[in-house]
Amino acid sequence: MSDTMIVCCHCGSTNRLPDARSPLDAKCGRCSRKLFAASPENVYGTIFERHVARTTLPLLVDVWAPWCGPCRAMAPAYGAAARELEPMVLLIKLNSDEEQTVSAQLGIGGIPTMILFHGGKEIARTSGAMSAGQIVRWVQEWLPAAPV
Repeated sequence: MSDTMIVCCHCGSTNRLPDARSPLDAKCGRCSRKLFAASPENVYGTIFERHVARTTLPLLVDVWAPWCGPCRAMAPAYGAAARELEPMVLLIKLNSDEEQTVSAQLGIGGIPTMILFHGGKEIARTSGAMSAGQIVRWVQEWLPAAPV
């Protein structure tokens, strides 16, 4: 089995996680922040693109905006889902107002939208607010189909 690669949400550096070590204890080699904090971080366009291209774990992205009521309502559920899904899945957030170009490239028509990536490719997408349990079940339904 090969080591896992993960991009730091804070500084954007790519980190190698040896299979022999616990990923929950992993810290970024550059900025020393935890790679899994069970609290999804908002990332900017360049770091988002690095995540999709370089992170070898399945990657769940919540595309949201601060003015969106359903987005704000779903935020605690998304955090709760992170506590259940990490370290098997990495969860991040992308602010569609701050990253309009990336949102347009992703074809975001409504928010909140969650997109599941694996191997650099989108494998599933859903729109609308969900509970933590619904998010976890939705991700688990798609993971067996994820290309390896």
